[in-house]
Amino acid sequence: MKLSKRLLAPSIALGLAFTLSACDSETDGEAALEGDAIEAIAAPDGTSWTETVTVSDSNGFIVGNPDAPIKLIEYASHTCGGCAAFAGQAAESLKSKYVSTGVVSFELRNLVRDPVDLAIAAMVRCGAPESMQPLSDQAWASFNDLVPPAYQWLQTAQGLENMDTGERMVAIAEGTNLIEFFAARGLSADQAKTCLADSAEVEAIAKRSTDQANELGINSTPSFILNGQNIGNQSWTSLEPMLQRAGAR
Repeated sequence: MKLSKRLLAPSIALGLAFTLSACDSETDGEAALEGDAIEAIAAPDGTSWTETVTVSDSNGFIVGNPDAPIKLIEYASHTCGGCAAFAGQAAESLKSKYVSTGVVSFELRNLVRDPVDLAIAAMVRCGAPESMQPLSDQAWASFNDLVPPAYQWLQTAQGLENMDTGERMVAIAEGTNLIEFFAARGLSADQAKTCLADSAEVEAIAKRSTDQANELGINSTPSFILNGQNIGNQSWTSLEPMLQRAGAR
């Protein structure tokens, strides 16, 4: 669903000019690089790879061994049903079977489609790095309860075009019950509003989304990069064998 750019500040409207034309569209992509099976890599004493989180130079959130020989990146939208489906199918298996071994790292990056998506992206990034992927997964798990009502509210909201970026994000999060949703999951209302009101950071999220999508040729969500190779839109059914052929087995 496309939403009016009038609801965005001019800088954000520019940043979202790339608005995705497709969500969970199928693309063939190219086969991932193949390799021999890779032995498990032990995490440092007292730690586990599934609890190891770092922030990449591209401002994505990496779970797992940052030096893993197999690097998987997902570009995802919080208002994309295909992304919600992938999270439901893949999140547990990906981390328990592959990330836990130290062989695969999983990086999640935002590909922003609309104002609701941008508000959610700002909120899942608001707490500790360790909370970004779990909060994203929880939002996707509640997709049907969050996203359609949020779109309905946004289409009838008044006065948002007269607000600056931060004020607009706070208004959207309050009007669409996102504040309450994340407060119930550990992100306080005050903390969320502080992050949403940070116009510079919110606009930076939108700009990174557009810049990276243009640079890497990402045009649908969820899209994946495996060991530097754009393999396009995938389901867990198609992606897991690619990981295995690359050595995660």
